[in-house]
Amino acid sequence: MKFIQKPYVIIGSGIAGLYTAIKLSEKTDKEIVLITKSDLRESNSRYAQGGIVGVLPENTGDSVELHVQDTLKAGAGLSDEQVARFISERSADAIKDLISYGVEFDKHKDQKIELTLEGAHSISRILHSGGDATGKSIELALSCKVENNPKIHIYRKTQAVDLLIDSEKRCKGLIVFDKTRKEYEVIFSSAVVIATGGAGQVYGKTTNPQIATGDGIALAYRAGAVIQNMEFIQFHPTALNLEENGSRFLISESVRGEGARLKTPDGEYFTGKYHEKADLAPRDVVTRAIFFEMKEHGYDNVVLDTSKIPEEKLKTRFPNIMKVCREHGIDITKGSIPVSPAAHYIMGGIKTTVKGETSLQGLYAVGEASCTSFHGANRLASNSLLECVVVANELAVLLSQQHAETSSSSADCQIGCLISLYEKNKFEYKRSIQTLKDTLRDVMWENAGIVRDKEGLNRALQVLNDIKLDFNQPYKCRDAEEYEFRSLLTVSELIIRSALMKKESRGGHFRDDYPEPLPKAENSFISKDSAFIAGNCCDRPEL
Repeated sequence: MKFIQKPYVIIGSGIAGLYTAIKLSEKTDKEIVLITKSDLRESNSRYAQGGIVGVLPENTGDSVELHVQDTLKAGAGLSDEQVARFISERSADAIKDLISYGVEFDKHKDQKIELTLEGAHSISRILHSGGDATGKSIELALSCKVENNPKIHIYRKTQAVDLLIDSEKRCKGLIVFDKTRKEYEVIFSSAVVIATGGAGQVYGKTTNPQIATGDGIALAYRAGAVIQNMEFIQFHPTALNLEENGSRFLISESVRGEGARLKTPDGEYFTGKYHEKADLAPRDVVTRAIFFEMKEHGYDNVVLDTSKIPEEKLKTRFPNIMKVCREHGIDITKGSIPVSPAAHYIMGGIKTTVKGETSLQGLYAVGEASCTSFHGANRLASNSLLECVVVANELAVLLSQQHAETSSSSADCQIGCLISLYEKNKFEYKRSIQTLKDTLRDVMWENAGIVRDKEGLNRALQVLNDIKLDFNQPYKCRDAEEYEFRSLLTVSELIIRSALMKKESRGGHFRDDYPEPLPKAENSFISKDSAFIAGNCCDRPEL
């Protein structure tokens, strides 16, 4: 096992991780290690279609106050107003910064930035790039800057498997697994940033790619960090009702923002029965409207009617959606896209400040893996990319002002014991991880998905416990597939236990046995003692 020391380590190469690395490199002359378990251009951010919120001065009908109110309303009482205002006030500067890095936002013929409308927004304020490929466009621009930056050292195809927490509960680095060489490395660092994205692969139906396995949230929980609001999962209303490579293609909310409407296969426009804003209601409302219509009438999907949008508008605004649909024999100019809900975004995660600080010294988080309380119980469309860049910038400023100590901590009992667990091979028979994963994803979708109740959640918990006993790999695993599955198990249990504790319905969490919200909205927290059990320092408790 190799041991090295580095000042800064960032886990994850989506927009949050890339932007943090770039901003930090501008503020320090020290080396930055960027760890990605795939490659730079493969992340959850890449699949963000709709766009990024910008409260721009030239958009005279908009204001920070209006954006904050939209965010709070969509967040169902759990968005932090101060956080929302902090992020909104910095949105215009964030957009300027992205443009300076080479992001080309779509413009009108007069060269003014084109803004679109999405659900629960009071005004058009969403910037987009490449028509419907905003995440991809931003990620490509940032990836190019990172690859050409001599201060940033990239660890490709490398999995972070455990954080090093000393006896004083400070994060002092991490253990990584090189998937190509099948080797482990210990990196001592005074600043570890988790930017690993979401956990959509917990569910049998998701818009997230296969890499979205909740690794960062699981790492932080194992280390003892406070985790917040894990019951709040955003199920996107409109995913193409076809699955490829374990995920479903997203049909952006912007399509409805441009005039598309949802209807049943029998031709009934139904969303108006559930909310005054109909198709542009908050995502959780539209998702449940589709769910209840499908359940009541036995539909496999509903239909997104795009026939009222001019054909030329569809071609220029949604070229990627048009291309993918055409590949599956669907002509969106005819107005009949089969869609159904799929897991899309997790509002909860590692509890952080707007500067990315977690409850553990030396550990930071940014992006979907974190929870600043900006999104509350239901994320307002296109707020996620904005949060990524604003918090990443604040985190870079914070880290650059701190002394980056990189001394080895292997003498610490707690850290030394953890490292020793990755120097041993204690493997039993080889299990079929794909079979276990399929079982987990199915039970989570059926029992901890869009609509939940106590009986179903307990059923899911029992199945999960059975899978954990069969898997039985709390520490060193054979390969990256097992490490990702270990993460899925942890995140699944966090979601289930949080959902069981939350005896109300609010935002992305709907309990059929507690269908009404409580009078007072309260955040939920889960944490564990990261200290080793007295008398046996090499047996850290699991969930």
